[in-house]
Amino acid sequence: MHVVILGNGVAGVSAGLRVRARRPDWKITIVSGESTYHWSRPALMYVFMGHMPYRDTKPFPDSFWDARRLDLVRGWVVRIDVGDRCLELADGRTVAWDKLLIATGSKPNRFGWPGQDLEGVQGMYGLYDLERLYRNTERARRAVIAGGGLIGIELAEMLHSRNIPVTLLVREKSYWGNVLNAEESSMVNRIIRGHGIELELETTLGAIEADGNGRCAAAVSDDGRRFECDLVGLTAGVAPNVDVLDGTGIDVGRGVRVDRELRTRVPDVWAAGDCAEIIADGDGPGLLQQVWYTGKMQGEVAGDNVAGATRRYDPGIWYNSAKFFDLEYQTYGLVNRSVPGERNLYWEDTAGMRSARLVYTDDGVVGLQTMGVRWRHEVAESWLHERRAAGEVIERLHEIGFDPELHRKHEGEIARTFREQLS
Repeated sequence: MHVVILGNGVAGVSAGLRVRARRPDWKITIVSGESTYHWSRPALMYVFMGHMPYRDTKPFPDSFWDARRLDLVRGWVVRIDVGDRCLELADGRTVAWDKLLIATGSKPNRFGWPGQDLEGVQGMYGLYDLERLYRNTERARRAVIAGGGLIGIELAEMLHSRNIPVTLLVREKSYWGNVLNAEESSMVNRIIRGHGIELELETTLGAIEADGNGRCAAAVSDDGRRFECDLVGLTAGVAPNVDVLDGTGIDVGRGVRVDRELRTRVPDVWAAGDCAEIIADGDGPGLLQQVWYTGKMQGEVAGDNVAGATRRYDPGIWYNSAKFFDLEYQTYGLVNRSVPGERNLYWEDTAGMRSARLVYTDDGVVGLQTMGVRWRHEVAESWLHERRAAGEVIERLHEIGFDPELHRKHEGEIARTFREQLS
């Protein structure tokens, strides 16, 4: 039996390891055009900023793959032949498969902006973007970033580390205002501006002007304002990377449509990670989850099922974390939904640089969120899973703090504020 995994990100590699654990005699091949070896995508910014070398982004030594008998094929897939069960690579090679897992990840969104293909214009997603950024920053004097997501703020910090002035164009009224509550979003605005980044809110990129030599010279907003620059970062989110599936007969909506076992409707074909859209019950939209830990979980479930098990994907309590320059963010469960019956308790320190939020209903706590304060993942998850009452969580906040020794503890102050609001 030959299992082929298309993509060597966290979903594909996690799947391959699960298949190997269950099926020691099967042949497993991982195909990737971007790199031979699996590496950690969230570490890109730290490589650019000199905090770590590229070799340290690889979770496993290069010898690991031979030891686990996982064959690695470097090449871009240009065609998937479902009938003959074969992948065709750009260089003419073919890879036959008995079972196929699609784990092609995401690609940066591009919305057809005039000038988006000029030199000096790029996204920030993969190794090829990192290499391009090294070249582009050699001559960059000013940069504009279009997009108010996490990739945009990471790119801003990367450029800031090279002393390149940055203007950030964000279409929302406040940075990440579609995800954060108003108070937390305002805090991030202050952090960004406090680091010298020009933050232009309610501003959408309209076009990119050329300098007459094929390079960008300015970004122009849709209301006609002109921002001179010689580097433009396009970070307006990502979308499932599914172009190679055109004409295959594999069902694609926003992503590769799969059931809760991560199976497509084509026999012996699965999908996992950023590229997978889990079909919802009823007529609702499918589920896209594009964060690292859900990719790992989906890869493990898909790998078990490829190997013959029957597992359903259950992401459990939602979790996400991020970093806005030196401000750390954590969220657990359901926050910022504005659902009837939900109530919020909120604390912010006097400097306006740290916060904590507790969201609860009559049935218990449903969400926790912090900015600049670290809480223990396993404690937060257990309280949400057990739907602990808001009052009980407040009295036990001393159990959740995770800030290092000798750091100031905020849980006592947070608890006092929450008690006052609860009463």
